[in-house]
Formats: sequence, structure tokens, C-alpha cells
Amino acid sequence: MFLFYQILVFLIIFFSPIILLFRIFKKKEDKIRFVEKFSIFSKKRMNGNLVWFHGSSVGEILSVIPLIENLEKNKSIKQILVTSSTLSSSIVFKKFKFKKVMHQFFPIDVFFLTNKFLNYWKPTIAIFIESEIWPCMFIGIKKRRIPLVLINARITKKTFDKWFRFKNFTYGIFNKISFAYPQNFETLKYLKKLKVSNIKLIGNLKYSENRNNDTKILDKKILNEFRSRKIWCASSTHLGEELICAKSHIKLKKKFKNLLTIIIPRHVQRSDEIKKKLEELNLRVLLRSSNKKKLKEIDIYLVDTYGETNKFYKTTNTVFLGGSFIKHGGQNPIEPARLGANIIHGPHVNNFKEVYKLLNSKKISYQANNGSQLTNILEKTIKDLSNNKSKFLKIKNVGKSILKITTNEINNLIRNEIKKT
Repeated sequence: MFLFYQILVFLIIFFSPIILLFRIFKKKEDKIRFVEKFSIFSKKRMNGNLVWFHGSSVGEILSVIPLIENLEKNKSIKQILVTSSTLSSSIVFKKFKFKKVMHQFFPIDVFFLTNKFLNYWKPTIAIFIESEIWPCMFIGIKKRRIPLVLINARITKKTFDKWFRFKNFTYGIFNKISFAYPQNFETLKYLKKLKVSNIKLIGNLKYSENRNNDTKILDKKILNEFRSRKIWCASSTHLGEELICAKSHIKLKKKFKNLLTIIIPRHVQRSDEIKKKLEELNLRVLLRSSNKKKLKEIDIYLVDTYGETNKFYKTTNTVFLGGSFIKHGGQNPIEPARLGANIIHGPHVNNFKEVYKLLNSKKISYQANNGSQLTNILEKTIKDLSNNKSKFLKIKNVGKSILKITTNEINNLIRNEIKKT
């Protein structure tokens, strides 16, 4: 199985010039920094202890920002390296002002590139986020006796079933993990089945508050426009869900004449396509990137920029979370809930069952099985402006506790590793 994996990766490398050109054209790759994926580095390794975090995309990186903020205070840490795979994550990362932290793209997972990466950066500890499992990199880390931590670990049944088809191969990869901190009981169960040794359930880091995240208020003129309207937000929407939300807007507009719907697609590259389809419904659509501040005649405010979702969550008391009307498994509702929004979701939220169980118990989330139910729930929540902030404060307190325990765990691991050297 491992041989097959290597052949597959080498094929990707062989065709990478074509793939990269296509992705650069589609604005999915940095046209200068893409070379980092071939272990050609743009930053320098300094002397001293280096803590390395790796997360795939925006959500994973944002989830560890509060932890990174705390680790920056640890004087024994000289540098913190953050790697990710997507362009959007690198763009969002630029918004943070760190003293010790730098960003690079994660290399293609083949031995000659992962070895070059590890030989250059020489991390004191490697911390992978959620479900980032990379066979070649894990083997290289283990050979160098670097502690490998899987933090905020998340494994769904679908992911587990894929890995478990190749038991021997999978066991050989997962046993490289030194410590695992699952975010829920489901992941804890699957990690045990995959024979990970040191497991401790702490909770989901995404409950913790990111003080430096870009939650500043919007431009005053835009904010004043929003305050004069009835607003709801559809976030992390996938193909097809924008039309469902748009049809709800059309129905609700008959009752709320000044209604404004904010749509934030999961993949902003689709924004032009979405705009065209919504305009075919005779809706007036404005792109966020246009920088226009007068919204009087606008129906849909389409956010085609990166890293601004929190700004919009703070302007509304109702958020529909996408990836839930389609069989995707849902998107993480913690951030909008933590910022004070009621959550509406579709029936397909398998990826976040435990999160929704908590939110539902606190009467923060509501399920809509179709567009008609979405419209009905929206009508009730849009009318109700009296959000009970105390129930959202409970979410924040959960986050503070998880962050504190996680920080202590990682600091202890770093301290123990430093003692060995």
C-alpha cells in the first residue's frame, strides 16, 4: 500500500507543472511562494527551539491561533513555524501580528521533499491539527525522534472507514503519533481502534476565543447600512445552497421589505458564478470586493474576500451554516455561536454531531430539513432581536477551559523535550 501511495505522489509531482499552472490561473496557488511546496524555503531557521504547527486550511489554522498566542509567551521557544496547504490560509495568516511566528507552505508528501524540510527546520516538536495525516512526513518525524502531536484531532466515520480498509498500512502510520488530543468522543473511539497509544480528551479548541482574529467592526458606512436593515447571514455555503438561501430571501422579502441577505461561500472563487445565478432570479447582488458602501437597493451582499466572516457574524443574530443541505457533513458552527448568533443548519451535519448536540441543548441551533423550513425558522429568528447573551457566554467559558488545559499540555511536552537536549 505504501508503495502505491508513493507512486501516486510521484505521478502528482511529474504532472505538477501543469497542475500548478492551472491552480495559479484559478487563483488557488501563490504564483511566487508555490516553490515552498517543493521544500524551497523563503524564511530562515534561527538557532534555538522551534515549535511547528501544521494545518490544512483556514479553519485549522484559526483554531490554534489562541494557542500560538499563548506559546509566544514561552521564553524557551525561539521560533514557531506554521505550515498549511492552501492559498486562503496564507492570506488569512498575514492578518496576524506575531513576533516569533512565520508561515510556509507544507511540502508535497514524498521522502526527498519531507526529508529536506525536516533537515532544514529541525523542529523540537511537530503539532498536526485535526485530521492531517501524512505518511512520509510522519515516518521522517519518527526517525528523527521528534515528538509528533495530533491536536484537536478529528476523525469521522467516513475518514475512519477509508483508513481502516488498509489496516496494516494505517497502523504503521498512526503508531508514529506520540500524543493525541481528540476534540470529541467519536474521534477518541476511532483513535483507539487505530492503535494510537497516548490519548487525552480535552475538547474542541474552536470553542476558544481568538483575541487577535480580525473581528474588528466593518467600515462605519457599511455598518450603518446594515443597522438600517433586517439581516441574516448564510456562511460556508456549497454549490446549490446559495440558490436555496436566495429563494428564502425572495419569500421573506414579502414580509421584511428592508431585508438584506449576506452570503459567504465556502470557496470564494465561485463568487462570480454565484452572482450570475442569483441575478437570474432578479436579485440585486453586490460583491464585497467592489468596496461600494451604499446598499439601499441591494438584496444579496456576496462576500468574495478572505478572513472576514467574523465581522459579519457580529452584525447578525442568525447564521445559516452551509455544507448541511448537501451530503457534505456540515461546517463548524462554533465560531458564529461563540460570537452570539443563532445557528440554522440542514440535516447533514454528521461531522459535528457532538457540537450541535451541545448547541441544541442550549437552544442556540435549529435544524431545517428543506428550503421551506429554512424560511420559517428565519422568519422567527429575524423577528427576535433579544438574543440571550448569557447562553453564548457559556460557550466562551467552555473555550477558555479547553485553551488553558491544551496550553499546559503543550508547554509540558516542550519542557520535557528541552530537558532531553
